[in-house]
Amino acid sequence: MNPGMPTPPRAHHTGFPPIGDYGFLSDCETTCLIAPSGAVEWMCLPRPDSPSVFGAILDRSAGHFRIGPYGQNQPAARRYLPGGLILETTWQTETGWLTVRDALVMGKWHNTDQRSRTHRRTPTDWDAEHMLLRTVKCVSGRVELELSCEPAFDYHRKAATWQYSGKVYEQATAYCTDSPEGEPTLTLTTNLRLGIEGREARARTRLVEGDQVFVALSWSDLPSPQSYEEAAKKMWDTAECWRQWITIGRFPDHPWRGYLQRSALTLKGLTYAPTGALLAAATTSLPETPGGERNWDYRYAWIRDSTFALWGLYTLGLDREANDFFAFISDMGVSESGDPLPLQVMYGVGGERELVEEELNHLSGYEGARPVRVGNGAYNQKQHDVWGIILDSVYLHVRSRNQVPESLWPLLKRQVEEAITNWRKPDRGIWEVRGEPQHFTSSKVVCWVALDRGAKLATMHGEIAYAEEWNAIADEIKEDILENGVDERGVFTQRYGDPALDASLLLVPLMRFLPASDDRVRNTVLAVADELTKDGLVLRYRVEETDDGLSGEEGTFTICSFWLVSALVEIGEVERAKRLLEKLLSYASPLKLYAEEIDPSNGRHLGNFPQAFTHLALINAVVHVIRAEEELEAGAFHPAHHSHH
Repeated sequence: MNPGMPTPPRAHHTGFPPIGDYGFLSDCETTCLIAPSGAVEWMCLPRPDSPSVFGAILDRSAGHFRIGPYGQNQPAARRYLPGGLILETTWQTETGWLTVRDALVMGKWHNTDQRSRTHRRTPTDWDAEHMLLRTVKCVSGRVELELSCEPAFDYHRKAATWQYSGKVYEQATAYCTDSPEGEPTLTLTTNLRLGIEGREARARTRLVEGDQVFVALSWSDLPSPQSYEEAAKKMWDTAECWRQWITIGRFPDHPWRGYLQRSALTLKGLTYAPTGALLAAATTSLPETPGGERNWDYRYAWIRDSTFALWGLYTLGLDREANDFFAFISDMGVSESGDPLPLQVMYGVGGERELVEEELNHLSGYEGARPVRVGNGAYNQKQHDVWGIILDSVYLHVRSRNQVPESLWPLLKRQVEEAITNWRKPDRGIWEVRGEPQHFTSSKVVCWVALDRGAKLATMHGEIAYAEEWNAIADEIKEDILENGVDERGVFTQRYGDPALDASLLLVPLMRFLPASDDRVRNTVLAVADELTKDGLVLRYRVEETDDGLSGEEGTFTICSFWLVSALVEIGEVERAKRLLEKLLSYASPLKLYAEEIDPSNGRHLGNFPQAFTHLALINAVVHVIRAEEELEAGAFHPAHHSHH
């Protein structure tokens, strides 16, 4: 295509909403995505990495659950109720107005007569009720309301059968026809009269001003609401749970406060409360290139993404999630028999170690992007950044407490030893490239972080001999990197002996490898800003310069653009950082959510959604800029010396 020509707009008659237009709900045990039409188009039960029961986001026939006005798909407005994950959609029809509220219900901790089978973490005050609740109010005039619930079990590989399960028409239960034991049972309870048509439970009614409807979909033995009043109380309890959680956080009094709160809520929504794991995203196979093959399953706990996400929550004073995540990590570092195990790149949310990747060829994919993949073949890759990133975040975690928990020390020591054993070897790097392992500069930097933070932790723990030994190796790694990972113009490069740039080198100042006053840091940050961007947004790397084992382009990696904001602040370019940040915030979805990438030519979100990594990078970038501006106003800004992260 002639580079001077604008790209033709892509057809939207495919029937798939843009990725950024979905709403995200979570109860910290299950997640779902809701299209603007009011259809739940992605939901996996009972866990976020279980097979889907509603999968329309990956194939229009793979199951949905819609409630909204008959014959109308575009609402007048959608928003989250402030301070939580309750979605409110307002509809205007020719004859009236309707509001719908959707939530995955949270309530008071309910496992009081027997212990929970899934929970391994310390119980909190509240807990998921395994129910998707939808309430409807006709606020003006009259509206024809339609309900359609059509599950498709096991990624639409198994049939669903509905049966009435109440006194008359108020309740129906769907189960999997082929293997009722293997799949969840779904119970729909409502004050509408349900009809059953094949795979679908339906209802249609005319509402007049003041009418109130509830629909509850549940997949556990907990009782469903039997009246609108009971449903409204559950809605209120859920809102209260979220408000109590967000109130713990510290949010600056600033116009960007709303972005910080929404990002914090999204990160919390991507945690899996029973184990403390944190999902990289709520979806699988949403394409990084429209119609392309870069489609991966992100419904797992990447050690790296999770640990970075904790930086974001810490920054806002939300550190309880970190305790649970470190407990998850220490569970993972030990076998059934109590022997030490090396940490993997990623795990299932229940701690599963094998995530076999398969392709689901019966699904069309989002807008035809195939293959659809579930499972993730990267689980057994060699990536050398795991150890340093864990040690960095543990260091961040214990610095405020000034002591290393006794139970964590053996695990930490092993991470440092892994880094010592492996730092000279090639790996696949932070971006999990599927080409041949290389000597990636950022992997070496994070190995240096492992020894640097390891030595600091050893000092805190009173292990002075280890601290001295590890500091010496840290110096050796640093020397190796400065000799091999910097080109003749004084810029850090993607891999040893190759001039290609890589956005992960923005971590050089962010992880305190060199002070921001060092010329090589300044050169690198400006080289990325000037040479690795497209319409001002940052690419991970140039696809043509990196063998990642795949064809096709990808969008700009949003996390890298947020990293650039933070790095520009570090080198004192606060004005340039602020301009870039304002541009990035303008790309937020209507509900202030982000996928993994943005297509800079049209602002569309690409990749899995919502993406934890992007939201935590947003938090760090926003806080960096706000703090720098406050310091500039106070006349105290010293870019090279401010505190860690």
